[in-house]
Amino acid sequence: MVKDFLDELNEAQREAVINTEGPALVIAGAGAGKTRVLTYRIAYLLSRGVKAHRILALTFTNKAAGEMKNRIAGIVGEEITRHLWMGTFHSIFARILRNEAEKLGYKPSYTIYDATDSKSLIRSIIKEMNLGDDVYKPGVIAARISAAKNNLITAAMYAASPELTSYDRAVRMPLLAEIYKTYSARCFKANAMDFDDLLLNTNILFRDFPELLEKYRKKFDYILVDEYQDTNYAQYLIVKKLSERHKNICVVGDDAQSIYSFRGARIENILEFRNDYPEAKVFKLEQNYRSTQTIVNAANTIIANNTEQIHKKVFSKNEPGEKIRILQAMTDTEEGFMVASDIFDRKYTYQLRWNDFAILYRTNAQSRIFEETLRKKNIPYRIYGGLSFYERKEIKDILAYFRMVINPEDEEAFKRTINYPKRGIGDTTVKKVTDIASMYGDSSWSILCRIDDFSAYFNESTRKKLTAYREMIAGFAATTQDMDAYQAAREIASASGMMKELQEGQTPEEVSRLENFEELMNAIKEFTESAKTNGEPASLGAYLQNVALLTDQDTEDRKGGDKVTLMTMHSAKGLEFDHVYVTGMEESIFPSPMSLDNPKELEEERRLFYVAVTRAKKMATLTYALNRYRYGNLEFSRPSRFLKEIDPSYIEFPQLASRFNNRQEKPRSYRFDEEEPEYSVKPKEKKLLKVTENRSEHNNETYSAMNSTLREGDVVSHERFGTGTIVEIDGEPPNTTAVVEFEESGRKKLLLRFARLKKL
Repeated sequence: MVKDFLDELNEAQREAVINTEGPALVIAGAGAGKTRVLTYRIAYLLSRGVKAHRILALTFTNKAAGEMKNRIAGIVGEEITRHLWMGTFHSIFARILRNEAEKLGYKPSYTIYDATDSKSLIRSIIKEMNLGDDVYKPGVIAARISAAKNNLITAAMYAASPELTSYDRAVRMPLLAEIYKTYSARCFKANAMDFDDLLLNTNILFRDFPELLEKYRKKFDYILVDEYQDTNYAQYLIVKKLSERHKNICVVGDDAQSIYSFRGARIENILEFRNDYPEAKVFKLEQNYRSTQTIVNAANTIIANNTEQIHKKVFSKNEPGEKIRILQAMTDTEEGFMVASDIFDRKYTYQLRWNDFAILYRTNAQSRIFEETLRKKNIPYRIYGGLSFYERKEIKDILAYFRMVINPEDEEAFKRTINYPKRGIGDTTVKKVTDIASMYGDSSWSILCRIDDFSAYFNESTRKKLTAYREMIAGFAATTQDMDAYQAAREIASASGMMKELQEGQTPEEVSRLENFEELMNAIKEFTESAKTNGEPASLGAYLQNVALLTDQDTEDRKGGDKVTLMTMHSAKGLEFDHVYVTGMEESIFPSPMSLDNPKELEEERRLFYVAVTRAKKMATLTYALNRYRYGNLEFSRPSRFLKEIDPSYIEFPQLASRFNNRQEKPRSYRFDEEEPEYSVKPKEKKLLKVTENRSEHNNETYSAMNSTLREGDVVSHERFGTGTIVEIDGEPPNTTAVVEFEESGRKKLLLRFARLKKL
């Protein structure tokens, strides 16, 4: 039986499976079969007589643990397999803590708080301490506490740290340490641990009770860890402590796929494994079974630019396959249509399935354009690892405001907007309003319009708040009546307080919500200009009518089936597709602008690109736009630096080749470090750009008057980027651009007809 399953492995995999004694580092390139090695190594141990309960196998997902258990059961039998200590870090440590909880003062029946429970408790504490949640945001505080725990910093240690408390004072949250202390005390009093406590308390247990640490060291003869590059400090330390007796520790991972530092993952854990275990054997799994030779070779040239890595030469024996295609679009909207059209054509030309295709993007906000273009071509799709763009809370919230302005009788919009952003109108008050409306057979809005008639139900303070809300909505209806959809949307978002709330977010989740909001504003801007160009209504009501089709929920969309997959590059890790489109390959998007001043973060962005490209089995297509809407402005974009790093022999530019289809000469190779060739935009694309640029002809007089006073060297202000100096002006109206060096935001190239620069 042992020989049978070992015969399924290549030589490198086999060596990693059978060398079970002592520390081992298995570096597995993308698609190299790391899960198979981990699975077969456990099966091999069991087949050699090792007791299942003496093996500890740690994973990052329950799905991964379940799949491995099933594979092992197929080899050695289910009865043996079920005794394995196999599961996620959190599930295994929770199991240990159940057994030993009383040592830490907990009962074995302790509750585990999820993120929602934690934020709710933090919110209550902030309220009790009379602290404004506009400064002490529960999400920010929860993230800060989580980061502390993952670095094994308790509430007492946090309060005693001059560095941490000094930082809190600098960000106007001097009482964060007190909140952390109260939060920990409340959790303990409630006999509850949050997810981070499962790691923190296990470390405390092993630190304060050495006899228990020794008990579990003796219990586990073999320890195996999957995705070791994704471990944080707390996880690393527990594994290190447990393995110190036998040192039979095997970690499997790929430093080139370490992309979760924002969750606390430390690439140093895998890079420095041999420092912790000098006698460790290193096994490199370098044969990629997933992708074509071209994709693998191209990916190698990408990751070769990183300095922090364990060098390996991944190769493929699959067919050479197509070259990686790089497609250029004039605008982000055209990028969406280009990708959707290419998927449509390839699907029917080669008789493929929709689920053979995946569209990857750096930020969730980018999904909007692809959703719209796929819908217009009737291409079914699914959003993986997140909500559809128009289902996201921040999008539904602002659309609800628009609906209230257009139709104040809309009850669902009323419920969504009445206390968001918070204005002191609680659920009890809202329920009273809706109950009275139901009693009188009227709408909630009608009740608000005569709220003074119901003084028996509401005190004066509550009536004032309800009246203020009603007057705000009525005011929006009056002031935006003559505005186009974009102007109205900006006015409502600003005056309602929603824009300010989103802009003050600090956590990655809150920043993502702001990005989604701005992406919606971009969509409304495009709708407005298109409608005006085509002589169609450009009002807010017209936009809502247009977007209603896009927000109509299809129950089939939430099921499986044959659909194109849309996801972020982070979500794509561990998955594979025949055809992958890596989109938004622009300097302003990928790498993330926030990584440009930090070499370590830039290397992680490059690893993310490596992950994205290696998701493709047969074809990888990289796309970028020369112009992209940001905050209502069409801004110039440059191709991502990562495109320059791919060996030119593995890429092609179909658009350039098609330019020469009817000519004898061959197109010269496109190099991103050269000036952009004249023929990089096809004639029809130039025509499309002309149409796009002429959308604002109705504003040409204002535009010309405004720009006639602007000169190089002028100091100007921009509503988003702040104060800056014009360093260059180029082009003729209406296509004049200005390069502005902003004090806070750096250098930006702006189309003046959109930029709304104010001369200071």
